[in-house]
Amino acid sequence: MNTNQLKYFISVAENRSFSAAADENYITQTAMTQQIKALEDDLGCQLINRSSRPISLTAAGNSFLSDAKLILKRLADAKERANEASTGLNGVLRIGYIKGYERSFLSEFLRTFHRNLPNVLISCYRDTSDKLAALLQNREYDIIFTWDSTNLKQNEDYAALEIEKAGLMAALYASHPLGQKEYLKRSELKGESIIYMSPSELSENYGDSQFMDLYHEAGFHPEIICRSTDIESILMMVASEEGISIVPDYCVKKINNAEGLVFVPMKGEKEVEEIHAIWKKDNDNVALYRFVQMLKGDRQ
Repeated sequence: MNTNQLKYFISVAENRSFSAAADENYITQTAMTQQIKALEDDLGCQLINRSSRPISLTAAGNSFLSDAKLILKRLADAKERANEASTGLNGVLRIGYIKGYERSFLSEFLRTFHRNLPNVLISCYRDTSDKLAALLQNREYDIIFTWDSTNLKQNEDYAALEIEKAGLMAALYASHPLGQKEYLKRSELKGESIIYMSPSELSENYGDSQFMDLYHEAGFHPEIICRSTDIESILMMVASEEGISIVPDYCVKKINNAEGLVFVPMKGEKEVEEIHAIWKKDNDNVALYRFVQMLKGDRQ
């Protein structure tokens, strides 16, 4: 018994014809008939009832058909696993992501990747954008998902893929007078105490300057009472009515029953936060290559 005989038998069973199966597999009908007869001799039983028109399977043939398909599938799976092992796809993929991004699509994508490549250990790390960039540069991470406060995507040593433009949301305490609005313009936040969410622990960074420009375009300088990289602490302070905040929607869209909080979308084309996946071009981790290919396909 060999894999070709199993494949030919399945083809005959599904086509209910020796000639059609022969055409499908680019061999002569005589060769097809001989291969099926050799398989029957090896098994010691008849699989095909040749007296019927069209031909049909015997009881033994019906029983063997599902086993034949399962054998070929297991062989294909074994071949794929061996190939993955030979190309290094049984290693580690180290992924860093910006604080708050754990509520995004990322966990679902990682689950899909793990199901496709179960021998790759995915190690995940949550950090600020400046630390993510530094650790990527030091090769402690293979890829990062970040609000690129360091403008790393402009560096020719790195490759970047835009993952999403996350809409910005005003996080307000429940009794706030603006909480009933359908959306908010940034100009309406003049005079509010702002609990500022920053991607970076550095006081001056590319990401912060972008959003400061939005305040200035709205005609005022924000009254920032606190600056933090931690979404949980920010929301706690907002719920305590210490002030309001502006946060990306991936931080809050999966929050159910947010007691003491309401979230109102910010209006404007610039009221977004760009999230990029960034990796070093010279990283030869094969698991990274497969991850990026899947990521590109998922984004299309």
